[in-house]
Amino acid sequence: MRKLYPYVGPPEIAAAVSMNTLRAAISSHDDIRRWVSESSQLLDATNSITATFVIDADGILWIADRRSEHIACSRGGRVLSAGEITLTVTDNEIDASYITNQSTGYCPQPASWPAVAAALDSAGIDHLDDFDVRCEFRRCVCGQINLVKNEVYECDVCGKNLSHDWNLDEHIPGN
Repeated sequence: MRKLYPYVGPPEIAAAVSMNTLRAAISSHDDIRRWVSESSQLLDATNSITATFVIDADGILWIADRRSEHIACSRGGRVLSAGEITLTVTDNEIDASYITNQSTGYCPQPASWPAVAAALDSAGIDHLDDFDVRCEFRRCVCGQINLVKNEVYECDVCGKNLSHDWNLDEHIPGN
């Protein structure tokens, strides 16, 4: 069964986000080309663009400007995955050249990769076999959300040990 991730980021970010953020549902290469044009995105020297992405509950890939919040890209809904994606655009092809699950608003597990792969496959976008960077997130008993680095499960704020199991669905006492 696929896991749906709720928004777990700061409520003040959710409250301040515009749900009118320009985003695009991606089911083909043409959708990406249209989004690049309509949103005035600029390709870099390698013909690439990095975007915020989410995979919604229906398995649809949505992208928005990289400076967008994931919660705006998802319109506040639960997601199967979220992160950043770099798309390399040539005359004939579009490839996902770099993908992470880095979203501190949704904190999806690396195990969310199959939803990303299925959405990219459905859109005919070539990709690697996993996230380029696999982010692990944990919530501390102090309430802080942490990005685990180098397998050190310690809170960056209070120094307490973090759970080795994903725990972002859990209610933290006092919050």
